[in-house]
Amino acid sequence: MQINLKTDYSLRLLLFVATHPGEVVSVGRVAEVFGISANHLTKVARSLANLGLVEMVRGRSGGLRLSCDPKRVRVGEVVRLIEGTAPLVECFDAQTNGCVISPVCALKGALRKAQSAFFGVLDGYSLEDLTRNRAQLQKLLNR
Repeated sequence: MQINLKTDYSLRLLLFVATHPGEVVSVGRVAEVFGISANHLTKVARSLANLGLVEMVRGRSGGLRLSCDPKRVRVGEVVRLIEGTAPLVECFDAQTNGCVISPVCALKGALRKAQSAFFGVLDGYSLEDLTRNRAQLQKLLNR
């Protein structure tokens, strides 16, 4: 399984913001720490704001802050929301499936099981779980 770059950046941004509760964190600061394009990260931040996960604060000392309880933010759900609903492989979508062995293919079942396990593990973690080592994260993020 592989997540796309937007999802990776979304998760990093959420971790950063969750590691600084109550603070307004600038996108530029996060971009600098992770070595990510600030323009690209701004687009990611807008997506997270549209999903209701972060609040964008305008103005001179503006930036981002978490807009929900980190206990309620499930990592698997964030990945699903950012990645979208595209099927893992062609045969998962009956309307576009052109694979001739699909009706008897055991690989399809194995891939479904793997995908289910992948999201099952991610669904077991909240944003709070991933920031329990807040002091250690802050040391690395605030250098």
